[in-house]
Amino acid sequence: MPMNFGRKWWSLVAMMAAVLLTASCAGAGAIGSGDGRRVLRVAVVSNPQMEDMQELVGEFEEQHPDVRVRFISLPENQARDKITQSVATGSGQFDVVMVSNYETPIWAANGWLHDLDPRMTATPGYDKDDFIPSIRESLSYQGRMHAAPFYGETALLNYRKDLFQQAGLTMPENPTWQQVADLAAKLDDDASGRAGICLRGLPGWGEVMAPLNTMINSFGGRWFDPQWNAQLNSPEVREAANFYVDLVRDHGEPGASSSGFSECLTEFGQGNAAMMFDSTSSAGTLEDPKESNVSGKVGYANAPTGPGGKPASWLYTWALAVPKTTEMPDEAWDFIAWSTSKNYLRTVGERLGWQNLPPGSRQSTYEMPEYKKAAAAFGQQTLHGISRVDQTEPSSQPTPYEGLQFVRIPEFVDLGTRVSQQMSAAISGAKTVDEALEQAQQYAETVGENYRP
Repeated sequence: MPMNFGRKWWSLVAMMAAVLLTASCAGAGAIGSGDGRRVLRVAVVSNPQMEDMQELVGEFEEQHPDVRVRFISLPENQARDKITQSVATGSGQFDVVMVSNYETPIWAANGWLHDLDPRMTATPGYDKDDFIPSIRESLSYQGRMHAAPFYGETALLNYRKDLFQQAGLTMPENPTWQQVADLAAKLDDDASGRAGICLRGLPGWGEVMAPLNTMINSFGGRWFDPQWNAQLNSPEVREAANFYVDLVRDHGEPGASSSGFSECLTEFGQGNAAMMFDSTSSAGTLEDPKESNVSGKVGYANAPTGPGGKPASWLYTWALAVPKTTEMPDEAWDFIAWSTSKNYLRTVGERLGWQNLPPGSRQSTYEMPEYKKAAAAFGQQTLHGISRVDQTEPSSQPTPYEGLQFVRIPEFVDLGTRVSQQMSAAISGAKTVDEALEQAQQYAETVGENYRP
């Protein structure tokens, strides 16, 4: 990926920093809690595993009595926007930020994040080599980690074993998208209010575009050819987009255009859908009887394959990083070391249930006897999927970029969001898929022009 242009492009955003910092107060960590402790501000996405982190943070505060952790927890799209704005402008709002393998290498190249490698090495028992190699590499820039994975994920097709058995249906271990559509048609039940499948439709480059991108890859589509010519109106992308929109409109959940990861997890967990294609991070919640009505009834199949020959798999990690602007880098690292350690995983298991461990980050997680038992239905499948995925070759056709559910270029924050709005409009019926793709193609062409010589 041409990082040089990324640094140049992001500098236009970063130029705002001087103005904002001049008007702002001191850095986030300089503000006290009123009881003599310093406040460590941690920005996270409001997913179940991050909510567990907030429930357990008292343990960290007991170990660090001079620090009080304040969480800023927001839905995925809002968290992305707020964190990106804060880090890109250097406003110093946060001491620890939740980022992904999309942002980390780009932000590290721009000098916005602390290099965590030295701290990882110097922290006894931290063992960065225990991280799953594909996850570790995805959070590295020039071979050095600039974020620590809280959890990692790939994609699986979740399905209701009991409903399949009642209907006399069998889920293939490696289904095709056409088989998924056929099964959804048979299991769709309007009378009982049950959808055949739940798929994201909520606008956002990390919402609807995550599963849709992987479907595009599996159909042999791509965003750009090696010469950076936009390809969003190509036959392969058009076929994939029509398939996705038809599937969710014909057999998906009501109000799909406003359903993201959290909404689909809730719908499927309440028994309102027969299948859900989404992140493997959902499995722990689905298997927790306190959180799910379908615990013990869920089967897990590999990501479906399209006519392009590739499965619709992804590689993603929610990770924790330290912005260069923090005044509390030591405390920020201490918090990250606590929340991404082997000991933290054991604490989650013992206090909140072994099925609730943040999955997909450490190899040793899958060697814990308690977790192996709790995650018997999905654990090894998750580890295998994350370990084998290759984000350097997203499509069966060559691409000039990396990324499976995203295109790892700085402009994708804006480009992916704009395209997602078009696709969500097609899902809602506000426009046709062809209309959505033509507008998306124009957006992509503008970006591609900047990369061509």
